[in-house]
Amino acid sequence: MSCVIARGVRATLGGQPALKGIDLEINEGRVVGVMGLNGAGKSTLLQALVGLIPVEGELRVLGRDPWRERPALMREVSFVADVAVIPRWLRVSQALDYFDGVHSAFDRERTHELLERSGLGLRDRVGTLSKGMIAQLQLALAIGVDARLMVLDEPTLGLDALYRKRFFDMLLAGFARGTQSVVIATHELDEIEHVLTDVVFLADGRVVFQCTSDELEERFVEINVHPEHIEIARAMGPMHERPTIGGNILMFDRGEHDRLSLLGELRRPSVATLFTAIVDKNAGGSC
Repeated sequence: MSCVIARGVRATLGGQPALKGIDLEINEGRVVGVMGLNGAGKSTLLQALVGLIPVEGELRVLGRDPWRERPALMREVSFVADVAVIPRWLRVSQALDYFDGVHSAFDRERTHELLERSGLGLRDRVGTLSKGMIAQLQLALAIGVDARLMVLDEPTLGLDALYRKRFFDMLLAGFARGTQSVVIATHELDEIEHVLTDVVFLADGRVVFQCTSDELEERFVEINVHPEHIEIARAMGPMHERPTIGGNILMFDRGEHDRLSLLGELRRPSVATLFTAIVDKNAGGSC
C-alpha cells in the first residue's frame, strides 16, 4: 500500500519554480532517502508532504490531501524540520508535556527511554543544550509519536560525527514498528545508506532517479581499472569514470559482470558515488 503518491507535483516559492513535475510513489514500511544538491527541491518536497505549502498536481499522503486536510494528516505524521523549532525557554519535561497534550499518539514512556539513552535530563532547559542535543531531543519527540509516517528534513545538518551516529542509532531504535514509513532528506549519504530501503535523487526540482536498495545492489557495479586495460573497459560503456591512484574507477549500469571481472575486482558503489554519477551526468532513470 502506498503512503505517498505524487503525480506531476509542482510548487513555486518566491515566484520561482521549486518543484517541476514530481512523480513519486512510496510504499508503507519503507525508509526513503531523498537526496539532492542545494536548491534541488528537497525541503520543498518534504514541506509539501506535510501540508506546509500548496502545490499543483496530484499529491496524496496517507490517502489525504496534505494542504486541505493537514490537521487530520498530522495526527498520523511526525515532522522534524531542518532548523530547531523548540522554544529555548522550555525545559525538556515541558516539551514532553506539550507533545503529550497535543498529540493523541504520543508515547511519553518510549520518548523518555530515548532521552535517557541520549543523556538528556528532564529538567534540562533547551537553551542550555548543545546543537547536537537539541537535534536528539527533536528526534526523540518525533519518534515518540506513534506515527504512520516520519518526515525528517536534514536532521543532522551541522552536527559532528558522534552526534550523527547517535541520531541514526535513535532512528533505528524507533523504526520497524509495523507499517511505519520514514522519508529523510540528508547530505550525509554514506552514513545513512545502511538504513535505507529506497533512494530518490532530485535535481532542479525533478526526480531524476529512484530505486530500491536491493535493486542498487544488483544493478550497479564499479571497477578500478589499470591503465593498460582502460580502453577495453571504456569500450564496454561505463556510465561514469573518475581518476584514482594507479588507474581509473569506472561505474557500470547493468554491465557484463563476467567480462568486467577479468579487468579487476568488482565492488558495489556507495550511494554518494552513485548520486554524483547520476546527478552530475543527468543520467537519471528508474529501476
